[in-house]
Amino acid sequence: MAREFSTVGVVGLGTMGAGIVEVFARNGIDVVAVEISEPALDRGRATLTRSTDRAVAKGKLAVADRDALHERVHFAVGLDALHSVDLVIEAVPEHLDLKQRIFAELDRVCRPQAILATNTSSLSVTEISVATTRPNQVIGIHFFNPAPVMKLVEVVRTVVTAPEVVADVEALCTRLGKVDVTINDRAGFIANALLFGYLNHAVAMVESHYAAREDIDAAMKLGCGLPMGPLALMDLIGLDTAYEILDTMYRRGGRDRRHAPVPLLKQMVTAGLLGRKSGRGFYTYERPGSPVVVPDEATPPATESALADGARAIAKVGIVGSGTMATGIIEVFAKAGYEVVSVARGLEKSATLREAVRTSLNEGVVRGRLAEADRDAALGRISWSAALDHLADVDLVVEAVVEELSVKKALFASLDEICKPGVVLATTTSSLPVIDVAMASHRPADVVGLHFFNPAPVMPLVEVVRTIRTSPEATATARAVCATLGKTGVVCEDRSGFIVNALLFPYLNDAVKMLEASYSTADDIDHAMKLGCGYPMGPFELLDVVGLDVALAIQRELYLELREPGFAPAPLLEHLVTAGYLGRKARRGFRDHSHR
Repeated sequence: MAREFSTVGVVGLGTMGAGIVEVFARNGIDVVAVEISEPALDRGRATLTRSTDRAVAKGKLAVADRDALHERVHFAVGLDALHSVDLVIEAVPEHLDLKQRIFAELDRVCRPQAILATNTSSLSVTEISVATTRPNQVIGIHFFNPAPVMKLVEVVRTVVTAPEVVADVEALCTRLGKVDVTINDRAGFIANALLFGYLNHAVAMVESHYAAREDIDAAMKLGCGLPMGPLALMDLIGLDTAYEILDTMYRRGGRDRRHAPVPLLKQMVTAGLLGRKSGRGFYTYERPGSPVVVPDEATPPATESALADGARAIAKVGIVGSGTMATGIIEVFAKAGYEVVSVARGLEKSATLREAVRTSLNEGVVRGRLAEADRDAALGRISWSAALDHLADVDLVVEAVVEELSVKKALFASLDEICKPGVVLATTTSSLPVIDVAMASHRPADVVGLHFFNPAPVMPLVEVVRTIRTSPEATATARAVCATLGKTGVVCEDRSGFIVNALLFPYLNDAVKMLEASYSTADDIDHAMKLGCGYPMGPFELLDVVGLDVALAIQRELYLELREPGFAPAPLLEHLVTAGYLGRKARRGFRDHSHR
């Protein structure tokens, strides 16, 4: 039988500590909430009051339940107040020496059978535990912010944590309505180890002026369905906190360069640009602590003026290709009012493509997303061809042929001869260097990447990729076209993976390495990222959907271009692909899909 926790102590009443107090008190457990001084105690009490009042205002907590919750909390200054609790959770700032001092004192104050827990997100639980004479009763209980809302708790055991202590804490998490994942003591645990490499990479993109902050955040929200972009999330976490976590993970986790804090991050922390809490980080906020972003010197100009800056008039669009992506792009342009010339390789493929577009538009009508008249008008704007010569009078060409550089280069060489001067030539490649394609023509200034996401009619994002030879007018034209299509166009430089894949696939690769090291299970890693970070899918769910062969190909491209050791494809990923376990399409990937 798991032990019954009737009284719990919480040390440190910042945002996280006050949230943990609320979690326990909401679930009928008496709490002793401790701070270092009366002013700090008052701030913690106010934080708890604001949170519960918000819950009442939103109808998520009854007034009587709120009042009962507050009656269960006893506020006190000093650790001596914790002499009779069953469990203590420490939630003070992420400094090892501070935590060790507190645990040494807790060891003296608390009953011999009391469990001592730390909410650290990155420090070694083992190093904290050795400050006590009872390291077998020390454990990590890592809540996520905001603690009353987030379902995940990482239960971190050291090599000496007693099994019954682990079992008691797991049962407690269930009682609190949380989903726990139990793991060993390793830098960053699951969620932070996967999250912060990705966040650090996004900061590096800003530092190198690879893409604007707004475009990076929009790309990850719209392209991956994430609740927040990485830079907005850094501002929420606090840049000083993020720096400490990354620095700790770098020093504790084998000195992986991907966790070495980007210099820009240290500079911003030194300058006091800490994110929301200071009123300014990657974005500027209306006041310290506010979530409301206000314009600053880095805010891009109004969309209309930016699009008008040199954008060429586009009325007629040629689309080359006959696959899934070409089908979706034809539909998108035709529905947006453009005259479309579809060119496929052969009359048979052209006929099949025409039927696929018609079927998709009909489905839109059946589902009530498209009026019959709009469907008919869209179909009327499309002409079907098997000859590139029919692109002689178009204003824009979008290439969506197979992802083979030789094929694309041959096509662009032909387009160079056929198309009139001033035509913007766009490639939809997701992984090949756009400059290689551009140089196959004699007009590289007119070549740009337009990376649509699948399915094109649904996904709102387009990555606009400019090479070192792309003219500002071609970029402005591509952005204007995206706006007319009702898409969000994000501009980036011509580098492997662009924005989304460059940030997404190393994170997925890191998850595979974590599984490969037997640190955790695929299920627990998926739970951690969905429940701890709000991701719509866990990394292994997503890999099975994307296809392990696709993921491996993209990861290889990133590694070949950047030569970053941390980007080397995980051997497990390579082995699964070699074995033919490619994900859902092969009915077997990281999971068995044969019965689904």
